[in-house]
Amino acid sequence: MSHILAIDQGTTSSRAIIFDGDMQVVASAQEEFEQHYPNSGWVEHDPSDLWSSTAATCRSVIEKAGIPEGDIAGIGITNQRETVVVWEKESGRAIHNAIVWQDRRTSDICRQLKADGYEDQVIEKTGLLLDPYFSGTKLKWILDHVDGSRERARRGELLFGTVDTYLIWRMTGGKRHVTDATNACRTLMYDSFKGGWSTTICKMLDIPMEMLPEVCDSAAEFGVTRPDLFGREIPILGVAGDQQAATIGQACFKPGMLKSTYGTGCFALLNTGDEPVRSQNRLLTTVAYQLDGKPTYALEGSIFIAGAVVQWLRDGLKIIRSASETQGLAEKADDTQDLVLVPAFVGLGAPYWNAECRGAIYGLTRGSGPEEFAKAALESVGYQTRDLLEAMRADWDDMGHPETLRVDGGMSASDWAMQFLSDIIGAKVDRPEVLETTALGAAWLAGWRAGVYADRDGFAERWRLDRCFEPGMDDDLRAEKYDRWKRAVEATMSV
Repeated sequence: MSHILAIDQGTTSSRAIIFDGDMQVVASAQEEFEQHYPNSGWVEHDPSDLWSSTAATCRSVIEKAGIPEGDIAGIGITNQRETVVVWEKESGRAIHNAIVWQDRRTSDICRQLKADGYEDQVIEKTGLLLDPYFSGTKLKWILDHVDGSRERARRGELLFGTVDTYLIWRMTGGKRHVTDATNACRTLMYDSFKGGWSTTICKMLDIPMEMLPEVCDSAAEFGVTRPDLFGREIPILGVAGDQQAATIGQACFKPGMLKSTYGTGCFALLNTGDEPVRSQNRLLTTVAYQLDGKPTYALEGSIFIAGAVVQWLRDGLKIIRSASETQGLAEKADDTQDLVLVPAFVGLGAPYWNAECRGAIYGLTRGSGPEEFAKAALESVGYQTRDLLEAMRADWDDMGHPETLRVDGGMSASDWAMQFLSDIIGAKVDRPEVLETTALGAAWLAGWRAGVYADRDGFAERWRLDRCFEPGMDDDLRAEKYDRWKRAVEATMSV
């Protein structure tokens, strides 16, 4: 039993990867699923798609790997965070589509709660902000809009979960209704500092606590799969939200270590150790991971649009056919044009947290074309990352100026984007050999729990560098370009 099955349930696709005893990828499978946009700013998933794509990729990867089910020591799950599912305890039927983390429909709820003076209380207990991004107001919206659902929840007939909870419930045949601390702390209902669901916040949102799952460590006994699912019962031993899983996969176990993941959005996490750092700059205080009952904390900055800006070039403007074309276009861009793209398509995340503003581009001329748009799109990710690092440095004196940022995610494969990132933050950017850090983090949690993989120190020693990008931009130019970005953001938010 030397293999681990990692499930990476993401925003646009579900993946399954089998790692061997040396934490090397043996096989992988991936399946995309449909996105639903019922109204402007609304994003939904059909929960049955999340489940069917997960189950299908797991079966596929086991077949591809050519190993008996008995060789799998455990399952690790990592998932899109903040996405909300509510389902019937008896039938498993969801009472509404899953409301996705990107969804902004609860802006009015958040605005009213802020006006009523609740945000300080939310920050104090959860380390989060009152923003539609988080699960709590999404859950409130479902209970407010599905007839009779709140009363049914109070009677114990309905269950709430983030995606990990929903998948575990399905995989265990409804026997386990659980989550881990990294997912719980993103719901807006979990007291990250005392370690439990907050009765105060649940009362504020009018959410029956009967529907909330049990919270476990990130490496724990989450249950066993139904024997008919994969041929035998397999224990589920590791769970972490995708960004925390990537932090683990990047071996950021020491305070001061910093990683940034570039997927649909961008998420930077700074390990602050045993003590939580309460942000004064609208960053999030979050649980990086929890092992043996002991949480390790992080400061997190969340950018809503990173890789999604490249998807916009492809699907919206239709100036590229694939993401890989952006690097070639950016290299050919006219250096005398300095377009600044603020990709606030669904508002701005940290450190601005402005749900109302929308995207804008500055500096257009008659000569602006696909090359300049591609360059501005890639640069926008670097600028937003620097915003996060500036806020982190202001919040935590121990951080100082970061020497190195570890990166992963699809966009980190772009040499041009990573070089600009290094230039604009004025620090080294390390890209690892294994870019599947999210799945690797989930696999390590399960493998460590199963006794297949080494402890944190042993895992950290195995981290390998693919390429280091070093800053080469002139200090004055760096300051000039970043100042132009800040002025563009200010203008965007003022409209």
